[in-house]
Parts: sequence; C-alpha cells; structure tokens
Amino acid sequence: MPSRTPTPRPSPAPMTDGLTLRSLWAFFVATFALSWGAGVLYMLFQERLDAVFGPMGYTNPLFIFMVYAPGIVGVLMVWRRFGLAGLGAFLRRFALARMSLAWWLVLLIGMPAVFYGGAAILGDLSQPFPFTPWYTVLPALLPMLLIGPVEELGWRGVALPLLQRHLSPLWSALLLGLVVAVWHTPSFLVSGTKQSAWDFWPFFVGIVAISVILTPMFNAARGSLLVAFLFHAQMNNPVWPDAQPWDMWLFAATAVVVALVNRKALLDRGAAATAVMATSDTRDRTASARRPA
Repeated sequence: MPSRTPTPRPSPAPMTDGLTLRSLWAFFVATFALSWGAGVLYMLFQERLDAVFGPMGYTNPLFIFMVYAPGIVGVLMVWRRFGLAGLGAFLRRFALARMSLAWWLVLLIGMPAVFYGGAAILGDLSQPFPFTPWYTVLPALLPMLLIGPVEELGWRGVALPLLQRHLSPLWSALLLGLVVAVWHTPSFLVSGTKQSAWDFWPFFVGIVAISVILTPMFNAARGSLLVAFLFHAQMNNPVWPDAQPWDMWLFAATAVVVALVNRKALLDRGAAATAVMATSDTRDRTASARRPA
C-alpha cells in the first residue's frame, strides 16, 4: 500500500491579525471618552471631589485615572481579544531592549541636554538643585516612573504598531503626536496640573516633536515598551529644569535633525515595528539586527 502523506496543517495566524484599523479607532474613542469624561466630571464637581481626593495633581486618584486611560484601554483591548496568554505576550515587549549605542545616548544624555539647553536660554542654569536635602528627590521620582509612562501601554503599545501597518513611521509619528497633543489639551484648563502654568502652542508642537523622536528609537528596539517607558520617564523627570517654552522648541529642532538623519527608516514601512504582542520572531529579528554585518 502506498504510504499516506499527512495533510499539512495550516500555520496559525499571528495574534496581531486580530487587531485592525477599526481597533485603532476604537482605542482612540475609548481613550478620549475615559479621560475627557473624567475631566468633565471633575470640572462639574470640583469642590466636592477636591474635598474627598485633594487638589488636582499626582496624588489625586481622578488625575491618575485620566493619565492611565490610554494604558487601561490598551491593556483591556489586548486582554479582551487574546486573553491572558496574549496579554503576557504583550507585556513581554518590556524585554525588547536592544538598540544601538547612539539611540541609548540620545535617550539617556540627549534628552536631559535639551532641558538644560532650554534652561540656558532662559538663564536658569544657576538655579540650585530643586530638592533639599538631595534624597527628597527619591519620592518625587515615583510619579515619574509609575504615572506618566503608563500611557505608553496604549500610545506605543497598541496605537503606534497599528498605525505603522498602514502608514510610514514618519506619518504614524506625526499623526499619533497630534492625537496625543489634542488629548493633553484639557490639562491646560484644569488648575493644579503642570500644563496650566505653561504656554499652549510650544507644548503642543513639542508633543508632536517628541513623537517623531521616539518613533525611530522605538522601531530600532523592535517595538520595545521598556524604551517607550524610559523615554516618557525622561520627559517627566523632576530633576531636569522646567525650561518651558524653550525646551519644547528645542525638542522640535531636535525632531527635525532626527528625522533627517533617520529619513530612510522613517519612510520605510519595512523598518516599522507593527507587532502588538512579542513573538519569537520579534526577538529573533531583534537579536539579528544587533549582529555585525
């Protein structure tokens, strides 16, 4: 009898196929509904809510919820679509940390240099260290690490990979930057937030510029959530001087330089990180990207 050749089974579709352009719009709508809805609630009942939770700021639970909204929506979207296994694969993107030394220098040294450059323009470099004694900076670092960066679970965790499936990294960066800038707009209307004391347009332009800087860095690290978190933490670091509005204008100038230097990668959709969940293929490509040619 002739041997029976087993029928090959089709390979399973990638988990990322479950999230589409429609999912991206759903993410944006849900994020704005949660955060802006909470903001409207606060403005309607400000006195009562301040009496219960304290003034608006990093210690106010409603403020934290509004900041967390993109991360909450992103995590719930992944969990609802793929379950706990998919959520675990999503969070394994924190293990993607390999990128070139040049990008690490931009992240760890270049970004603080922009803040100090803005302070130099303002003439504030001679200002004393803002924390006395020095160790009081440690509690101030907790919001830097535990509040703002959680946004990136949504913005760079879900939205940017989905955008880059349809647009080049440059257009994805600009579009996402505009969305994030608009999302921050109500914070200029609420007393107690940092933005309420800042000029609107430099901040708006700076947010878009920051997206352009982060996107090629994010793609170089194959969609690393760790890199996105560290980048956001650098933006919120209380040690750096508040150099508004000049720091934002300098970030805009830096974005132009980054875009020019990385123009090929920013215009190449093949260089984009589009996976919402980390896979063995993602890790293999990350490792191979770091090997010398």
